[in-house]
Amino acid sequence: MPIAGTSHSRRLLASIHDVGPRFEREVDQLVDRLSHHLAGPRFAMLVVPDHWGQAPLAQARAFQAKLRVWASSGVEMFVHGWTHRDDSGSAGFKAKHMTAGEGEFLGLSQNEALRRMTEGRALIEDIIGRPVAGFIAPAWLYGPGARAALGQVGFALAEDHMRVWRPSDGAVLAKGPVVTWASRSPARVASSLAFAALARTALKPLRTLRIAVHPGDTGVPALLDSIDASLAVAVRDRTVGRYTDLLKRN
Repeated sequence: MPIAGTSHSRRLLASIHDVGPRFEREVDQLVDRLSHHLAGPRFAMLVVPDHWGQAPLAQARAFQAKLRVWASSGVEMFVHGWTHRDDSGSAGFKAKHMTAGEGEFLGLSQNEALRRMTEGRALIEDIIGRPVAGFIAPAWLYGPGARAALGQVGFALAEDHMRVWRPSDGAVLAKGPVVTWASRSPARVASSLAFAALARTALKPLRTLRIAVHPGDTGVPALLDSIDASLAVAVRDRTVGRYTDLLKRN
């Protein structure tokens, strides 16, 4: 695996989405898998404070303890919405059909987005005892209200499917699609497998490659095989980095 090098090194950023007590077993499996490929806990976690209103992190003391251990070992923590569910009733086709109703921040007002971002940040930072790395909306979807709120909360980093940026001034820090997988239907499994296979070659020129995994991936052996293959290719000629590294060279 490449040794951490200069700011000109090509970088791999890996992340585990939907981290919380609802998917504790699956998250543990993904931690083991990524740690094996990346030579340790060198990835980010996207933490959901109360997934679908059914798994409040505030009441899950044992999972809170895991988050503290992971954060202390170097895992970057991002706020990943509040419930990960679109309950605004106004986000329309994109949130309801493309994301199975999980585009939480697509239809929120600025005030409501601000409240959820602020409370999520306070909860997670209180648990891990250190600042979060930033905010990433569920399904990488931001409506106008969410984008406006980002500028008020003071997160250092934000990410959507095509870029990483600095909310304070809008500076784009990394470009290119996230390599991720979908387990919701056979068609989505097949399309994500095809894209991941293509990306192993097509995305080689990118300065920063992002790979994201989800708890649902653990239930589909073909997806796990594809994740293994993508990570194995990526680490051959990339430095395994951190999202906050992007701030140091911009």
